[in-house]
Amino acid sequence: MSVVGVDVGSLTCFIGVARTGGIETIANEYSDRCTPAYVSMSEKTRAIGVSAKNQCITNLKNTFSCFKRFIGRQFDDPLVQKELTDYPKPYTVAPSPSGGILLQARYMGEVHSFTPEQITAMLLTKIKETAENNLKTKVVDVVVSVPTFFTDVERRAMMDSCLIGGLNCLKLMNDSTAVSLAYGIYKQDLPAENEKPRNVIFVDIGYSTTQVAAVAFNKGKLKMLAVESDPCLGGRDFDKVLVDYFVDDFKTRYKLDVRSNLKAYMRLTQECEKLKKLMSANSTNIPLNIECFMNDKDVTGKMDRAKFEELSEGLIEKARTLFTKMKNECKDVYSVEIVGGSSRIPSLKNMVTEIFGKEPSTTLNADEAVARGCALQCAILSPTFRVRDFSIVDTQPYPITLCWQGGVENDSSLEVFPRFHQIPFSKMLTFYRKEPFQLEARYTSPEIVPHKDSLIGCFNIQKVTPAANGESAKVKVKVRVNSHGIFSVMSATQTEQLEDDGKEEENMDVDTEKKADATPTAEAQTPMQTDQTGENKTGEKSEGGEDAKKEEGKDDKDAKKATKKKVKKTELPVEELVPQLPPEEILRLVEKEGEMMMQDKLEKERCDAKNAVEEYVYEMRDKIANVLAQFIKEEDAEKFGSLLTQTEDWLYDEGDDQLKQVYIDKLKELKKHGSPVEDRYREHCERP
Repeated sequence: MSVVGVDVGSLTCFIGVARTGGIETIANEYSDRCTPAYVSMSEKTRAIGVSAKNQCITNLKNTFSCFKRFIGRQFDDPLVQKELTDYPKPYTVAPSPSGGILLQARYMGEVHSFTPEQITAMLLTKIKETAENNLKTKVVDVVVSVPTFFTDVERRAMMDSCLIGGLNCLKLMNDSTAVSLAYGIYKQDLPAENEKPRNVIFVDIGYSTTQVAAVAFNKGKLKMLAVESDPCLGGRDFDKVLVDYFVDDFKTRYKLDVRSNLKAYMRLTQECEKLKKLMSANSTNIPLNIECFMNDKDVTGKMDRAKFEELSEGLIEKARTLFTKMKNECKDVYSVEIVGGSSRIPSLKNMVTEIFGKEPSTTLNADEAVARGCALQCAILSPTFRVRDFSIVDTQPYPITLCWQGGVENDSSLEVFPRFHQIPFSKMLTFYRKEPFQLEARYTSPEIVPHKDSLIGCFNIQKVTPAANGESAKVKVKVRVNSHGIFSVMSATQTEQLEDDGKEEENMDVDTEKKADATPTAEAQTPMQTDQTGENKTGEKSEGGEDAKKEEGKDDKDAKKATKKKVKKTELPVEELVPQLPPEEILRLVEKEGEMMMQDKLEKERCDAKNAVEEYVYEMRDKIANVLAQFIKEEDAEKFGSLLTQTEDWLYDEGDDQLKQVYIDKLKELKKHGSPVEDRYREHCERP
């Protein structure tokens, strides 16, 4: 089993793998450990990663970037509209018939529409290929990072992308949790389990988002205490401040409308990003020069750190608000760790010091910490690696409420998972019903959820029948937030006592059956059954405290009374109505991705065959004029040289776009003339 952790960012990706010597971040085919999150479509093939980013100017309208911002969202989502307004895309973004998002590009001679999940899957296939080339083995099982603020629908969409990309995602790991694991697992000086935990703040400032987490550490254990995030505050927002400044500056000095020319705007954005990085290390004036920018004009400008901080004052205040919110939620902070590519901005570092009263530490690799944490989590889950015991208690960022209908008095609801509740976690709820009913899960506080729809999904509990006496039947429903952070109804069971001794009333958790019909029992209000499978390393006590102990004692007494009763349990089917791709659509997209991968492979083989002919032409032309000159007759050399020249001309004319077999035949024809000469040279060299 391969052990791979993947950090999928808006701008870049990193791949962490576990080897015998520890965790390593691997390099791609360009010997770069950072793989750009770009996908470029062309007439015959796709380019992904570094090669795609290299085409972002030359193949502007067919190169996708920042598509992670669209995953799991609808076209009319306010965040999507803000994205399209503030950061214009060179490619076409259109609504799908169902209200989703389609990204359009020209591919194989016609315009194709792709969902953000498909484009993400293409990127994941490239990541998979890179990992397989490094590990020399097949890669299937991975741990993939997601932002802490991702909602249920976005997490489901990422899982779909993994399936389409041919990966089995063992766990969707929150960025902050991955960073915390990468930090804590190597620490040898953490407090003992029975001592006061060490509270550490992690500030992750990425390309498009900022995430802050408070984490409690004990020896062999971490517990996420709280998380805060701003999905619209990142390094690119600071880039935009510079871009807006120079757009106005160039309009005044050069009379250029940069926004009207998308290619020029993209070039300016790239230069401003470089300028921002230089200002992180230098406080002096830094020049900006772009040749042939627009209308054959060269443009120049300059910027210093003081002016930059003045321009970005609004962004600094947004960061202040976010950091202050976290400070109010976590007291007794031991240290503050900063990670993320944009954490190097001096004004943000100063803000961290000002708010938390601690100098920010850079213990972790700012760019690779998330990927390394994901790889560590994959190693923990893998049976092939032995890892130091380290338990992880993650947290649910948004409170979840379950709503239902069919009560006697009013429709009812219950908050089953409060904010910052530990996950993964299961709870058992009890309902009394005579007929099938529906449960609706939604986020309790839509105002803190960065998504337009607070609905998680609807779950139909089917085939519920009245009890033998005609009264409401007892239905137990198990709900769960799993290790991916995805909510689901795991099971529903109808229980019926075949022999009634009249003592059922004592086992009820409510006063009357009518009341039970309207609301769930006390069972619903405390996790009477907690699924500890795979999580009992956490060492956390189940919720309920003294009440849980009383319930346990009560259950012991009730168990004695119920020994003579026979209980019939019937598993009930549960229909999920959630915003996720159906299996048949996943299968169709997997097949489509397979077809595109095959096309990429065939095109690569065709290009390799063509390059082999071209390489042979240049190689033999040089050799017959030098090292092979004495092993070939002059007239044969002239004839062979003429053939090589004809082949070269053919390659740049009608031979520019031929089938793979044509190039293979052409190379074979050339070798009929060149191989005998090379054989004579080899015999001469090997002769004693």
